[in-house]
Amino acid sequence: QVQLVESGGGLVQSGGSLRLSCAVSGPIFKISPMGWYRQAPGKERESVAVISSGGTTSYADSVKGRFTISRDNAKNTLYLQMNNLKPEDTAMYYCHHLVFGSWGQGTQVTVST
Repeated sequence: QVQLVESGGGLVQSGGSLRLSCAVSGPIFKISPMGWYRQAPGKERESVAVISSGGTTSYADSVKGRFTISRDNAKNTLYLQMNNLKPEDTAMYYCHHLVFGSWGQGTQVTVST
């Protein structure tokens, strides 16, 4: 069974930065594609960024150039570096294991004007 635990969310001013982390249990992290998703109040959950086992990345248009997804296979950890944050980035951010379909509990990101 795979478990995912996110951390690093918080309150930040517009233009600020945050780095999210997702600690992943289980032996196959390094061969699994992983993703970050977010859900704002009243909206559907959306994909933010995805990274393949080989490190190939893709991003939602709304975060391109501002967010960077990365992984440390030695630490079984997924990251999301978020720069130049905007109020519209405010949401609960979730780590997602694309092989097992598992989700973390989420970490709240709030960007103030």
